Amino acid sequence: MTGFSHFLSAAVLAGAGLGLLAAGSAVAHGPAGDARRGGEKIVVLQEQVLKDAPGKQARMVTVDYAPGQASIPHVHPGSVFAYVLEGEVVSQLEGGGEVTYRAGESWYEPPEVPHLVSRNASADKPARLLAVLMTGENEQLKRSLPDR
Repeated sequence: MTGFSHFLSAAVLAGAGLGLLAAGSAVAHGPAGDARRGGEKIVVLQEQVLKDAPGKQARMVTVDYAPGQASIPHVHPGSVFAYVLEGEVVSQLEGGGEVTYRAGESWYEPPEVPHLVSRNASADKPARLLAVLMTGENEQLKRSLPDR
């Protein structure tokens, strides 16, 4: 296992423990009534100001996709480390092709790169991600992109 894999394993265990100990804040992103596009459920498990990086904050979140559900195209203001906890997720960043990630796989998203596709690969099973996002203090986790 690489150092990053160990980090993600620890993050998964920590996230699971935090989820049991305290109710995180849940946010559904996207238009109301559109269960297949844009209504993923995001739960913040932990937020921490980074003392060794003034002005920066790290957030650990879970992202739940219902069967067939997708996010609207968006951009993250900071770096994102994503890990699939359950199911399969299709992701595409601008300039690249669609990639399907399965439970146990992870990827990195650079800041400000448009995330054109993020969806559950299955029409009948849920999918869940753990993501660690680095942002400015109190900055939004993501911004919607204009229609594409």
